[in-house]
Amino acid sequence: MSFSDSDSSSHGGATEYKGFRQISRDRLLNEMLGSTRTGDSKSTWKVLIMDKVTVKVMSHSCKMADITDQGVSLVEDLFRRRQPLPSMDAIYFIQPSKENVVMFLSDMSGREPLYKKAFVFFSSPVPMEFVNHIKSDTSVLPRIRALREMNLEYFPIDNQAFVTDHERALEELFGDIDNPRKFDACLNTMATRISTVFASLKELPFVRYRAAKTPDDSTAAAFRDLVPTKLATAVWNCILKYKTSIPNFPQTETCELLILDRSVDQIAPVIHEWTYDAMCHDLLDMDGNKYAYEVPSKKDGQTERKEVLLEDHDPVWLELRHAHIADASERLYEKMSNFVSKNKAAQIQQSGRDGGEISTRDLQKMVQALPQYAEQVEKISLHVEIAGKVNRVIREMGLRELGQLEQDLVFGDAGAKDVINFLRTKQDATPENKLRLLMIYASVYPEKFEGDKASKLMQLARLPREDMTVINNMRLLGGSSDDKKKTGSFSLQFNAQKTKQAVRKDRSGEEETWQLSRFYPMLEELIEDLGKGELPKNEYSCMNVPSPLERGGSRRSTPSAPMQPSQISAHSMRSRRTTNWARPRNSDDGYSSDSSLRIASNEFKKMGQRIFVFIIGGATRSELRVCHKLTTKLRREVVLGSSSIDDPLLYITKLKLVSERELSVDNLKIQSWMP
Repeated sequence: MSFSDSDSSSHGGATEYKGFRQISRDRLLNEMLGSTRTGDSKSTWKVLIMDKVTVKVMSHSCKMADITDQGVSLVEDLFRRRQPLPSMDAIYFIQPSKENVVMFLSDMSGREPLYKKAFVFFSSPVPMEFVNHIKSDTSVLPRIRALREMNLEYFPIDNQAFVTDHERALEELFGDIDNPRKFDACLNTMATRISTVFASLKELPFVRYRAAKTPDDSTAAAFRDLVPTKLATAVWNCILKYKTSIPNFPQTETCELLILDRSVDQIAPVIHEWTYDAMCHDLLDMDGNKYAYEVPSKKDGQTERKEVLLEDHDPVWLELRHAHIADASERLYEKMSNFVSKNKAAQIQQSGRDGGEISTRDLQKMVQALPQYAEQVEKISLHVEIAGKVNRVIREMGLRELGQLEQDLVFGDAGAKDVINFLRTKQDATPENKLRLLMIYASVYPEKFEGDKASKLMQLARLPREDMTVINNMRLLGGSSDDKKKTGSFSLQFNAQKTKQAVRKDRSGEEETWQLSRFYPMLEELIEDLGKGELPKNEYSCMNVPSPLERGGSRRSTPSAPMQPSQISAHSMRSRRTTNWARPRNSDDGYSSDSSLRIASNEFKKMGQRIFVFIIGGATRSELRVCHKLTTKLRREVVLGSSSIDDPLLYITKLKLVSERELSVDNLKIQSWMP
């Protein structure tokens, strides 16, 4: 038996630069499962046993076929009754909890253990008391082939994103501050999972965080303001332990981590984001990344329900997800047209539809081309159907006018008169959309919600009084707004002399693109400032302050070449040109985009230091898009982390729960996997 930390280098000193998600997958398959295929255990099948958390870790990175390829024939739940398999070895991938250790010892102790030998891997650092408890069982000790810390307890949801799976972070960290037990449990688990990212990648970060506006934590507002500080401290303490416990762990900083909370940008979670990805998750009834649709049945002519995952394995989705919905729709039409013009089977089938006679030779060609034709047409047709459905919802809900008002508010081109006029004339707008508009309005004009002004606005919008809870909690998370308060009575009459306010500035020098793509999340500016070393020190502190010589953006001794202006991607709002970062070339059929992705992966070899950003309280799809965009622009892999990824309705629900204790998260189908 050996007890050790993972000792393979995923990146430090490695010649091949691997992306964040690929490293996670390789460690699970090769470093963990692959390491068990040694000696007399090399050619035998094994049982993989996991708990609720580690099974999610595994499923976010690997497919069942990947696991089977590593010699695993059966996957079991640690806490379910299992059949004894005394002739087989078992691999345990579990959290280091007391319950898990007790269950493992129960499996492997006594005269008749469930399995022949055990390889034990812990997802995060294991307390020494648990190690001693295992070693004290003399019947179990000879049966342990390996006992290691994998330090991998995060959930990759994208090639450049992960979550810690804290769906109730807003409630537990910013809501009930009188319950320190929940606060500490959530914060400490979150810190542990974030730190395992750096343990897994062998990265030592500069840990930066949004600093509290006041060091006094005597008030509830100040306590909430300190959450990023407290999380940064906990993460740094975990990483300090890794520096001394993990072999070959870097001793000098190799990357940057910026810890923020949702107060940094409260508009991004609720504004309508017009990319294909965001629109699908906002407007369609999706279950996570699962999209369900009806197709004609081949048997009886009726319809049958099918489900697909809109994820990285779908090349069409991968290419179009960050494109504006109008651009995505046009490109899908082009794909279908180009595919039909180039594909023999499609041409022949079209000829048959037009009444032309199909020869025997044509039929033979059609049969030869049909399998690939069917697969590709199904993939493109699926997205044509999805985009069409999104566009129908946009038209039916009148979202273009609403979207224009939202963005005009953010950029200071609209004010109280415009909001009041919309609420008066668009009474058929959905309650959710009216509430989202008022949340944006409250972020830009907080003084309009002082006193009884808020209730009058809610009456005008015909929204129930309980919806005001959402706006109150949003403002509560944002802290004091005394500097923005204005005196004066509320009136539905607009004073034309009042100046309009703006919370965003137009991005100068950016490439123009589709209408309604003007909005950008604050994260974009923060990452760019971080990359240039220009984050204000009084607003964003550092746990391990870098020296001037350590502030460069390159991982290696040779700095990355700066990008030329023509290479820098961008967006504004007028032209119909599409941004380069969102549009791979040579992808007419929906499959050749793979080559573009391979080219992009090769570019990782030239990348500088990674940038990690963690948002407490939920990240948005617009923020994920920004991380992909800036990876290309800055030539540094930007990885987004968060407690969860939230769509607007889910974020509003969670915000309401910050103060409504009587509601259950489980009843709202928000699952928590807290240990």
